[in-house]
Amino acid sequence: MTTKQDRLILLAIIVLSVLLRVAVALYLGDSTPPAKDETSYSQLALRLATGHGYSFAEPWYPFAPAGAPTAHWSFLYTAFVAAVYSVAGFHPLAARLAGAILAGILLPLLLYRLSHRVFPPFIVHRSSFSIHHLSALLGAIYAYFILYSAMVQTEGLFICALLWSLERALAVEQALRRGEAPAWPAWLGLGLSLGVAALLRQSILPWVAVLFLWLLARALMAARAAAGHRFPAFLRCPPFPAAFVRLVLAGLAMLAFIAPFTLRNYRVYGDFLLLNSNAGYAMYSAQHPMHGSSFQEFAAAPLPEDLAGQGLNEAQWDKALMARGVGFVLDDPGRYLLLSLSRVRDYIEFWPTADSSLVFNLGRVLSIGLFLPFMLYGLYLSLRPSPLPYSSFIIHRSSFSLLYLFILVYSLLHIFGWAMSRYRLPVDAVLLLFAALAIVDLANRRTLRAIP
Repeated sequence: MTTKQDRLILLAIIVLSVLLRVAVALYLGDSTPPAKDETSYSQLALRLATGHGYSFAEPWYPFAPAGAPTAHWSFLYTAFVAAVYSVAGFHPLAARLAGAILAGILLPLLLYRLSHRVFPPFIVHRSSFSIHHLSALLGAIYAYFILYSAMVQTEGLFICALLWSLERALAVEQALRRGEAPAWPAWLGLGLSLGVAALLRQSILPWVAVLFLWLLARALMAARAAAGHRFPAFLRCPPFPAAFVRLVLAGLAMLAFIAPFTLRNYRVYGDFLLLNSNAGYAMYSAQHPMHGSSFQEFAAAPLPEDLAGQGLNEAQWDKALMARGVGFVLDDPGRYLLLSLSRVRDYIEFWPTADSSLVFNLGRVLSIGLFLPFMLYGLYLSLRPSPLPYSSFIIHRSSFSLLYLFILVYSLLHIFGWAMSRYRLPVDAVLLLFAALAIVDLANRRTLRAIP
């Protein structure tokens, strides 16, 4: 059980997290850079706050006509910024501060909770500062998290929703491993967190399918073990039907978040569009022949001239561009593989670059550049048969398997799609748990060597 001292340490970490993000928000100021996502969200939120719905006052990237309903940008984050503008007026700094405070509170808190799922304690700590506090602290001071939490973009809140969903997924899995049907806070929280994450960034949806398959496999394994490994007897074992029903309910809870916007899109466009209209353009632009076999992460492909004059709405644009993007892949799969391979560099980028400003170069170097060795060493420790036998927590291998799976799947989705270093940030958040593991190991080894 969490002690008062534990809570005070966590509170101090959260306060530090908020102060760092508020300071960066004040530094970035009350404006947004032109031709950047921040300006798109800011202008779209202003229109929403002033009663014009999800639309822009002028033609907007990549294919939104002036005054026409758009589905290209996150519905939930736009609504969040619009709510801030409704109260504070059109001040991007107010949106920066609101996001900085919210992410500053939630991110270390969620890392703390997720760390408890991955590293359950089993003896009293000699020190009140545990690996769980360390995980929260790393999230609080990680430079790229600080920077993006203070920007008018989805990253900060999306990472929080992602961490929440992983913690709830592990709560479901651990109940299954104990031979229990997951309690309602676990499966409902899983559905709610995934619904929020999807509304912040729909690129999470392919991972959701993998996550549910993993949880279903864990339910089958637990039921089979409870039935004494009699293979088809496990289907009649009580934990499996109950677990399956709860996974279905979690999926329905997630869909309850998405469905209103799917209906909105059908009403607006007269065509099916699950959520946002950006998947087709991302596929088209990222695989465009203009890249050759070397990806240009900041280059946006021009819209096809033969489609530009047809008066397509966003749902039609999304389908047409997705077909073109898939066509680029099928026409030259060799080039696509080389292009994807080149995206690995953009995805893992941790060094300063000439096309980034000083603040982004510093953010990159002082985050992934600083912590990557610890992340890699922590991954190595987690794969050892018995890591850290002298520590005050135990290792759940199945918990690690979910984290490994997320790191792999989410990374491949972007490497084979559109890769930027900022798209790696959710993976960085998970890797901080391994960095904490590495730091604890190194500290304990140093302590043991100092004992005469």
